[in-house]
Amino acid sequence: MIQDFKCTYGNSAGIREAVTNQTNLAFPDAYKHAETMAELAQVLKECDKAPFCELPFCHTVEAEAMGGIINYGNEKTGPRAKEYLCTDIEEILELPAIDFEKGRIQEVLKACRILYEKGEHIVFEVSGPLTILNVLIDPKYVFKGMRKKPELMARIFAKLGKEILAYMKLAKEQGADFISYADSSGGVNILGPKMAEQMVNLFTYDFVKHAGKLADEHTMILLCPKTTFALLGTGKAKLIDCQIHDDRSQEEDSLSYAEACIRMKGKIRFAGQMCIKNLDYRMKNGIMKEVHIL
Repeated sequence: MIQDFKCTYGNSAGIREAVTNQTNLAFPDAYKHAETMAELAQVLKECDKAPFCELPFCHTVEAEAMGGIINYGNEKTGPRAKEYLCTDIEEILELPAIDFEKGRIQEVLKACRILYEKGEHIVFEVSGPLTILNVLIDPKYVFKGMRKKPELMARIFAKLGKEILAYMKLAKEQGADFISYADSSGGVNILGPKMAEQMVNLFTYDFVKHAGKLADEHTMILLCPKTTFALLGTGKAKLIDCQIHDDRSQEEDSLSYAEACIRMKGKIRFAGQMCIKNLDYRMKNGIMKEVHIL
C-alpha cells in the first residue's frame, strides 16, 4: 500500500536550527559550494536523526543548469525560481544541454563525492520534467502544450529525460547509493487523472525503465509515491512484497523506511512505497514493497 507522507527532512526549520546551533555557514553562499553543501547535509542529518545525507536542498539545480533564473534565498527559504526564462514552450527545445562540469550542478556532484568519501549514505534527489519546466516557463504553457501539442511535448520530455538520466548516472558515479526521482509538479492532484495518465504514457513509463538500469548492488532508485501511484494506476507497475530478512525479528518490525531501504539496497531496484523523507514511518511485519515495472 502506498502511504500518505509528510516531508520532514531538509525543511527550512531544520536549516534554521542547523545554522543557529551547529554551523557558521552563511546563506545563500552555503547552497553554492561543494564543501558547504556537504557540511550542511551532515548537520541536517544529525538534526533530523536521519540515517542518510540528502542532496541538493532545492529542486532548481537542473533548470538553472539549462539557463533558469534562480533566487538563491537564505537560511529560511532555499533556492527557488526568480523569473521565467521562456515565454513559448518551443523555446525549451533551443535551450543548451547541461554542462555538468560547471556551475552549481557541478558543485552538487562534488558534494556527493565528499560525503561518499566520508562514508555517508546519500540520497541524491533529481527532479522530473514538469518540475524542471516549472522553473523555466509558466506552467499554463506546459498544460496547453500537453492538451494541444502532445507530439511537441514528447520531444521536450525526451530532451529533459536525457539530461535527467545523465545527471543520475553522474550521481551514481560520485557515490550516491540512493537516487530519488520526484516530479512534484506532476501529481494527479495537479494534472488531473487524464493528463496524469498522458504523462505516464508520454514520458514516465519509458523513463523509469531506463533509470532502472542504474540500479545494482550499489544503487537503489527511489520513486516519489506520486510517481509510484501514477504507474500503478495506469497498469505500468505492481507492488511485490519483499521480506527484509528470512528470519523476522522485533528489530525488523521497528525499522524505519529509510533504514529498510539501506538494508535492501542491492536486493530491489525500485522503492516507492512512501517518501524517503518521512523519517517517522516504521516498517510492519518485516515486509518492504518493491515497485516492479511491467
